[in-house]
Amino acid sequence: MNIYETIKALVQYAENEKLIEKEDSAFALNRLLEALNLDSFEEAPVKSNYELKDILGAILDYACENGLCENSIVYRDLFDTKIMGTLTPRPSEVIREFRSKYSESPEAATDYYYNLSRKSDYIREYRIKNDMKWVTSTDYGDIDITINLSKPEKDPKAIAAALTMKQSAYPKCQLCRENEGYAGRVNHPARQNHRIIPIQINNTDWFLQYSPYVYYNEHCIVFNGEHTPMKIDKSVFGKLFDFVKLFPHYFVGSNADLPIVGGSILTHEHFQGGHYTFAMAKAPVETEFKFEGFEDVEAGIVKWPMSVIRLRSDNTEKICELADKILTTWRAYTDKEAFIFAETDGAPHNTITPIARFRNNAYELDLVLRNNITTEECPLGYYHPHPEYHHIKKENIGLIEVMGLAVLPARLKEEMEILKNALICGTDISADERIEKHKEWADMLKAKYEITKENAMDILKKEIGIIFAAILEQCGVFERTEEGKAQFIKFMKTVR
Repeated sequence: MNIYETIKALVQYAENEKLIEKEDSAFALNRLLEALNLDSFEEAPVKSNYELKDILGAILDYACENGLCENSIVYRDLFDTKIMGTLTPRPSEVIREFRSKYSESPEAATDYYYNLSRKSDYIREYRIKNDMKWVTSTDYGDIDITINLSKPEKDPKAIAAALTMKQSAYPKCQLCRENEGYAGRVNHPARQNHRIIPIQINNTDWFLQYSPYVYYNEHCIVFNGEHTPMKIDKSVFGKLFDFVKLFPHYFVGSNADLPIVGGSILTHEHFQGGHYTFAMAKAPVETEFKFEGFEDVEAGIVKWPMSVIRLRSDNTEKICELADKILTTWRAYTDKEAFIFAETDGAPHNTITPIARFRNNAYELDLVLRNNITTEECPLGYYHPHPEYHHIKKENIGLIEVMGLAVLPARLKEEMEILKNALICGTDISADERIEKHKEWADMLKAKYEITKENAMDILKKEIGIIFAAILEQCGVFERTEEGKAQFIKFMKTVR
């Protein structure tokens, strides 16, 4: 493709995908010429039905060759987002269309908005296709495993440039509403093709957007219009249900509000949701429990590796009232025998990860009890992946993992391939610095299985899933034993 065919192909793509109308084509073409520093256009037939990835790749190559863009992934991402921003409908148009679709049904509205986020390249589908995904059967159901490769790593040139940049407080973080349309910089992603939907949560201004990295189907983010810190309190439970009432086909949950057990962004109040059923949602209540004064609210302990209380009723106010009592009790709860301390040296440790949904004509709220205490043996957190599993994952266990989807580091893709070959060929794993961390695990696999070329990768995937389930058990504040269950019930009996 020459640059003129490429531009024409992109305009045709935008028209086909309803980013622009036919009447916008000349205007859109001229916007692209301006972005590419061209002052004329030579008519060129489009010879094929090109994929967006190929069209943008050709434009980026042209931009790099002509000094418009540096040839590194961060700068290319900044430039192609600028290009797609010229073709993405204005925020007011998107909001108007969303509301029109919502009058048909909430699902029609989110279908439209999700498709726009994909076709505008805000969600880079061609990268997400590279993610590794599989399912592992465990005692707790089928757990999802993913090695996410769609979030690009910064290249050395961009890292060096970021170090010399003046620190900016605009936008305050990557969740702020001011990101919509922002051109970005080497240490902040471009968002010209980003559109957000205003909604009312707790009678205040909140916004809906999709995650550009899509860990699961229609992975959305719901964020406060104000840059205010994460906080788990009674109002959060009501906010979650406000969202579920707007979009009953979506679940929504919040990360906890403390380091270690919280998410990656604690400075801006936000939730995550989507159109997906996680293993935890499928898990049954294994021990029913009646809370005094709330006999009309179904409650119990969920059969799950972490410590989860499920509340269910058609009355969300009653659920929120009971959830607040559980939260208040848990904040102050100490049980030395269970190694649960509400605080040490004045630092609070207990909090909750809540998840809300509407299912079978009733509302549900799962309360996952969390604690972020550290020890000498576990300086990153006792209820956190323990050191023996850090070769697979040492990062925080946040909301998504709590529900049963492992988000594993990108390094594992290469390491699994190298380890697979080493297991097949019998080479010395400890001699390769890329996989020496897996030596003890690999020795266990060799003793457990007869490993062949045909089954090696399947074995690695299965055992990674087993490790993730074990990690979730480590993150549970009450052990999955009869003693742990008794301690769990002991706590529930203190809720008043």
